[in-house]
Amino acid sequence: MRRSLFGGVLVAGSLLLGTVSNAQTAAADTAIRPFKVQIAESELADLKQRIIATRWTEKETVNDHSQGVPSKTVHELATYWATKYDWRKTEARLNRYPHFLTKIDGVDIHYVHVRSKEKNALPIILTHGWPGSFIELMKLIDPLTNPVAYGGKPEDAFDVVIPSMPGYGFSGKPTTTGWNPDRIAKAYVTLMKRLGYKKFLAQGGDWGSVIVDIMAVQSPNDLLGIHTNMPGAIPADIDKSAFAGAPAPSGLTPDERHAYDQVSVTYKNVYYAFFMGSRPQTLTGLADSPVGLATFLLDHDPRSMALITRTFAGQKEGLTKDDVLDNVSLYWFTNTAISAARLYWENKSNYFSPKGVTVPVAVSAFPDELYQTPRSWAEKAYPNLIYYNKLEKGGHFAAWEQPEIFTQELRNSFRSLRK
Repeated sequence: MRRSLFGGVLVAGSLLLGTVSNAQTAAADTAIRPFKVQIAESELADLKQRIIATRWTEKETVNDHSQGVPSKTVHELATYWATKYDWRKTEARLNRYPHFLTKIDGVDIHYVHVRSKEKNALPIILTHGWPGSFIELMKLIDPLTNPVAYGGKPEDAFDVVIPSMPGYGFSGKPTTTGWNPDRIAKAYVTLMKRLGYKKFLAQGGDWGSVIVDIMAVQSPNDLLGIHTNMPGAIPADIDKSAFAGAPAPSGLTPDERHAYDQVSVTYKNVYYAFFMGSRPQTLTGLADSPVGLATFLLDHDPRSMALITRTFAGQKEGLTKDDVLDNVSLYWFTNTAISAARLYWENKSNYFSPKGVTVPVAVSAFPDELYQTPRSWAEKAYPNLIYYNKLEKGGHFAAWEQPEIFTQELRNSFRSLRK
């Protein structure tokens, strides 16, 4: 609403300083507004034109992934994106669920919120990371909210909230500094309370795992428990040694040695994170070339890239071509490549080290994660560990790649917390 020059509202010829204006402004700041995913046809046409007009590089000079995403994969992706991919199908699927916007700490937060019809459903907030989005968690909504239709029992039900991080997807883009994982964690607690949940669960992978750890530390009385598939559980000295590329310390168990080797490889292959963490604005070209954007988003870690490469080579396991392009298209249409990258610049938290979480914690250790957390590390990092499972299938984007397995993990993880 329009305010007077002095910040009040003119009523019956007199200035009622602040009274009506502040109340209405406060209501507007906490309002929950329905949202619909709707990309203009002109944006779809522009995307296709830009893909077709891509200025291609020459083929890499190696026969492996050591120089990045293989040109063959990028060509296959671009061809499918320009000729067969249908965003309108994705849009219709997304709009099957209720979307909302609400302003928290000055920034619009987009989220999906689905309440279960089952009694005593546990509220849970599912948190994504980079280069993912809320889309990577959408496959969990139906089986979590309607468990009976998906092999579960009524008492397995959850109310599901899936927000988009500030600067990601349909959330607002921060215009000032300071939106780090700590601030996002506070915003997510505010969101859940605004939705009427006094106590709730939180789940996260990638950035989401950092955020739910911090939520648990900041607001232990609000959280019933957390689930993480990328735990902050590596002992500080071991993490430091792996980061430095040193040989594995002596005395590690076989599981610990395997995890050490995995995280050592990870640290050698996250130059995207170093670049975004130091020079995010320099990546402006990602806002101009959809194929450039897709290539950058695909190169998260060697194992994830291999799983995506096989998808575009015709193998049907895990993600589909449409899955991958749903996520890339979201980044493109919302022009969030740079605003999302700034989270790395803002971050001051260590990704993998313990944060001091004391609430009940469940850990799912997937084999193709950046590292498969050993039980021994999980028990030390999370003294209130209520569930641990070492799985045989699943990677960094486990909820997206293996939603059936992930759904069962969440059901099993929190069964002991139900009353």
